[in-house]
Amino acid sequence: MPNVFRKSIEVSVDINFQDGDRFNSCQVIYSQFGLAIHQNNHQARRRFVEWAQNEIAVVPDFHKRILFSDKAYFWLNGYVNKENCRIWSEANPQVYVETPLHPEKLTVWCALWAGGIIGPYFFKNDEGHNVTVNGDRYRAMITNFFIPELNNHDVQELWFQQNDTTCHTARGTIDLLKDTFGDA
Repeated sequence: MPNVFRKSIEVSVDINFQDGDRFNSCQVIYSQFGLAIHQNNHQARRRFVEWAQNEIAVVPDFHKRILFSDKAYFWLNGYVNKENCRIWSEANPQVYVETPLHPEKLTVWCALWAGGIIGPYFFKNDEGHNVTVNGDRYRAMITNFFIPELNNHDVQELWFQQNDTTCHTARGTIDLLKDTFGDA
């Protein structure tokens, strides 16, 4: 990937593309600083498209080698987060949605790629209670779940995408990925 494009991208989903290191079977794409390229940053978007087109010219099934990962939060009280829902009306519809301040949630991670789905992984503590994701828990998931699951697939080369939340870009996480897959 060209050095000129080393920042994360926010288009319709959070995707990080940075000059990563090529590993034995996995390309880890990460951003240590989480600097975003927004939809109106046309130069950076163009550089990315040119880079992607070059990759596809060399490896026609390049797009099938990207593993997209993310986590989602499910409220256990039945509430569905509609933060991106908009109500259009000529008059104020006077809609109010009451939600508990600190509802119990379940955090689920999975990864999607042309070869299938890795996951879901449920973030729970040793007692089986739902927990929030922090750097230690994310690294434990990578070590104890993701890497073994990835090894169950016949992977020759894969680009691993993760967004730029703190637990993904923490030095410990980046070091784990480099130690696990190698550092070119």
